[in-house]
Amino acid sequence: MASSFVARLTADETTAKRVAHVISETIDAAVASAFESVDGAWAAELHFSAPPDEEAVRALVASAAGDSKVDLQFATVAERDWVAASLEGLKPVRAGRFAVHGAHDRAGIAANEIGIEIEAALAFGTGHHGTTRGCLVALDALAKKAKPRARRRDGGNHILDLGTGSGLLAIAAARSLRSPALATDIDPVAVAAARSNARSNRAGALVSVRRAVGTRGLHGRYALIFANILLGPLLRMAAPLARLAAPGGAVVLSGLLPSHANAAIAAYRAQGLVLERRLLLDGWATLILQRPRRKPAGPKAKRFA
Repeated sequence: MASSFVARLTADETTAKRVAHVISETIDAAVASAFESVDGAWAAELHFSAPPDEEAVRALVASAAGDSKVDLQFATVAERDWVAASLEGLKPVRAGRFAVHGAHDRAGIAANEIGIEIEAALAFGTGHHGTTRGCLVALDALAKKAKPRARRRDGGNHILDLGTGSGLLAIAAARSLRSPALATDIDPVAVAAARSNARSNRAGALVSVRRAVGTRGLHGRYALIFANILLGPLLRMAAPLARLAAPGGAVVLSGLLPSHANAAIAAYRAQGLVLERRLLLDGWATLILQRPRRKPAGPKAKRFA
């Protein structure tokens, strides 16, 4: 029987979630989850389909843990569905009006909630990380102030979800704002998962998904942009990402440690964007920025923020 590989650690809630997020984002062949055990302690499990480079994993975990000391233990386990096993038992995540859930919790979603069903898969993005939840909270705040937009005459999209993973943010934005969205990811597995999730969540007509490397090949202006990635790519893409923001449009950045937020703010402020709000959830920072609107010559245009 074939085997799979797991690394386990116990830590405080913030550290466990941070380690799981960093491993998921950094190692393509890994699936990570953080969870609270029955005794109230927090742990993280990192699942690998092939023997991991233990030294490299330890270095990543140490970097993510910061000053927190963690004891990382590696083990080999019998064959199983290690993707689903690492995510099974996750409860619905609620952020504002959004409820992200698995099929087993479908019946528990209230009529006044926007339920988004995302099953365990290789693509990152089930809403359980503070980064994704922060983006959903930001979206909920922006959506309460927004008016629906009709489909653009040029066939373009109002919403851009860069590094979409499971497609969760694009789906949530398209459904709540009733506006077309473009979701992109460098990973073909994520692209396929996002397309499937959009269809199963009744957003297939609004969400288009394609493979893209960063902002390469993207054109036009967007009223709402999500970039839930990491500090390094966010800094490198500050100029092209800011150019994609329409006047009056909102840019939501996440995947940032609180200590990284000021660097991201400075990079985007240099491109003409203004910080509107900073959210701190589960040890992660989410930033809502806006491109100031130029004084319009005609009637006042609609905006998302």
